[in-house]
Amino acid sequence: MSCNVLYLSYDGMTDPLGQSQVLPYIIGLSKKGYRFHLISFEKPDRFAKFKDEIQVLCDKNDITWHHRIYTKKPPLLSTLYDVWRMRQLSLKLNKTYHFSIVHCRSYLSAMVGLAMKMKFKTKFLFDMRGFWADERVDGKIWNIKNPIFKLVYSFFKRKERKFFLEADHVISLTYAGKEEIISWKGLEHLNNKIEVIPCCADLTLFDPKQVDTKKRESYAEELAISPTDFVLGYVGSIGTWYMLDEMLGYFRYQLSQKPNSIFLFVTGESPSTILSKASELGIEEKSIRVISVLHKEVATCISLFSASIFFIKPTFSKKASSPTKQGELMAMGIPIICNAGVGDTAKVVNDYQAGYAINNFETSDFESIDLLFPNFNKSNCQNGAKEFYSLDQGVARYQSVYSKLISARE
Repeated sequence: MSCNVLYLSYDGMTDPLGQSQVLPYIIGLSKKGYRFHLISFEKPDRFAKFKDEIQVLCDKNDITWHHRIYTKKPPLLSTLYDVWRMRQLSLKLNKTYHFSIVHCRSYLSAMVGLAMKMKFKTKFLFDMRGFWADERVDGKIWNIKNPIFKLVYSFFKRKERKFFLEADHVISLTYAGKEEIISWKGLEHLNNKIEVIPCCADLTLFDPKQVDTKKRESYAEELAISPTDFVLGYVGSIGTWYMLDEMLGYFRYQLSQKPNSIFLFVTGESPSTILSKASELGIEEKSIRVISVLHKEVATCISLFSASIFFIKPTFSKKASSPTKQGELMAMGIPIICNAGVGDTAKVVNDYQAGYAINNFETSDFESIDLLFPNFNKSNCQNGAKEFYSLDQGVARYQSVYSKLISARE
């Protein structure tokens, strides 16, 4: 059934996450008849660079994009200001479009979505994306020894509980996250109100059969990668959660076993950040490659990988985390080296024989990874991507939730 949907995201559509984990779902749902108004907050540099491309994509799919520039300073106050701006624009748009659903990506957007529900009876979809307040603490962004941050953390933990209770439906990225929520006192009854939809991959984009051979060869030449090199690959930002030291530590071990190894980073991170850390660990610059590409070119770069790696800090908040890269790598049939204790990551890797999940980061654990390569089953890995991470399935699950919300509204 056709209806107007307000989608709220504090992440930008010109950011990689917006391009991979917001727009594909909205485009899929718009084809089902839903009319979207999308509010997002854009980083100035990326907005200047990619605005036109994203605007064309939205126009092509009948998505009305209301972009605002993200405010960075001062800390906390700038965020409150942006939330206020999001709320004011949402209220203004609702006067004209009378939204049936407000789809809120993460906690800051949910503050606006809850207010919309209370004021207009709009159906409130809380797409939580992870335990946000705990991520801020686990990632050492908020130091709760500081009374101000402790107050902010407590505020959002209270809000979190209210979001779960008041939302008409909740989206969790992981089954581990869902199990954690319904284990909390007073939330046991939410089992049927929580749908699990992981970070999905566009299997038409991440398909080794669709990789342009000439582009692949061009990237290989640009990066000085030969067919005999063993390429360990990493995709995405490094930031707060990814364990660069440990990943480079594994690569150092890999070099001792395969001297022709190359570590290829497909990332927007500064090469100097990666190279300086590699140098500290005794890894020569000649073994490292760093390249930044648009999302649509990532699959071509992945096709150069012999294996992939991502180590993520296994904190409490990461129970609800679904690495975007996992479905993309599995779809490309690339063996994954990862660690346990992060959402459903290790379970999926083990269930589909898609790689190897270690528990620690010692040399003995690295040695056990060597068993992966002779036994890796590419077909099982790719089937796992289709069964667990397919974008089509993700869109279908969202559509099912939307249908329930609309039926309940009528």
